[in-house]
Amino acid sequence: MEFALIVPLLIVLVLGIAEFGRAFQVQGTLSAAAREGVRIMALQNDPAAARTAVRNAATSLKPAITDAEIAISPATCPAVQTGSISVRLTISYPMPFLTSFFGSGLNLTGTGVMRCNG
Repeated sequence: MEFALIVPLLIVLVLGIAEFGRAFQVQGTLSAAAREGVRIMALQNDPAAARTAVRNAATSLKPAITDAEIAISPATCPAVQTGSISVRLTISYPMPFLTSFFGSGLNLTGTGVMRCNG
């Protein structure tokens, strides 16, 4: 009888641990991908190459990152550096849960910032 009362609680606990672990892994992947993309953007001043670098750094994510989820600000680094101008790359990723037990998913964000021209 006690086992029947405890099993649902244990199942919820195990599912919660699995979902949290996956969200932690996805957040780390997003942060690494954003750093890689902003590095390419700061050095090469090429938004297309930066977006490609982000997608290549985050190949483990399902569904994959799309161009619409990648924001680069400013769109290009200035040719002449007047002061310390930085470029920021932000990834907004809607991570679906493995199960629908806790809802449909989370919106996670990864951001990278680097000074233009290295």
